[in-house]
Amino acid sequence: MADQLREEVLRGDYSDPGDFPTESVLCKKYDVSRYTVREALRKLTSEGLISRKRGSGTVVQPATARAGALHQPLSNVGEILQYARDTTISFEKMEPQAIPAKIAEQIGTTHKRKWFVFHGKRRKAGRKRPIAVTVAWVNPDLADAVKQIDVGGATLFGQIEEYGKITVSRVTQDIQAISASKHFAKDLGLEEGDPILRILRCYFDENDRMFEISASYHPGDRFAYSMHIEVD
Repeated sequence: MADQLREEVLRGDYSDPGDFPTESVLCKKYDVSRYTVREALRKLTSEGLISRKRGSGTVVQPATARAGALHQPLSNVGEILQYARDTTISFEKMEPQAIPAKIAEQIGTTHKRKWFVFHGKRRKAGRKRPIAVTVAWVNPDLADAVKQIDVGGATLFGQIEEYGKITVSRVTQDIQAISASKHFAKDLGLEEGDPILRILRCYFDENDRMFEISASYHPGDRFAYSMHIEVD
């Protein structure tokens, strides 16, 4: 339901302020409960596509308010998977290396071994420039799983789960604004020193072993991080 509404909003089906259907209309149209409707609308709100005010209904945010950026909620593993479905990425497997000192310091790890490394550009349909560059490091203990990874396939952590027969138990996430290095500026079509947003994630399995680290670098005008917080 959220996917269908998102498509309609982006297509411009609700250009006038009063056009967006009410909760009651959506319940009847999709034959679902009010709870289901509200959950779908919550997702669109967190993505910056609509705004909701008590007594005023739901209003589609104008494109200018969205600044043309990809608004993406990334507050749980399911939404990370949705992000992966809405965009595409093709990785290149690099030579194994130790986790860079600045990354290791940021996440508080003392690993000294060389990890498997993947480098990729994430793209969204209809956009010429990539919306992100991602570098991922995979634990060297998972060599057998790494051999089976399809660099153009599903998410790395999803493939590692499958081939390594492990389960993601938690994901930590650090978000920081940094200056684009010469390397990342070139990949993203920016100038060296331009501001970019780095999202650094660590994936842990059921034994609390860190099995993947990923650093995604986003130009500020092509990505917005959204978080939805319920007030009890």
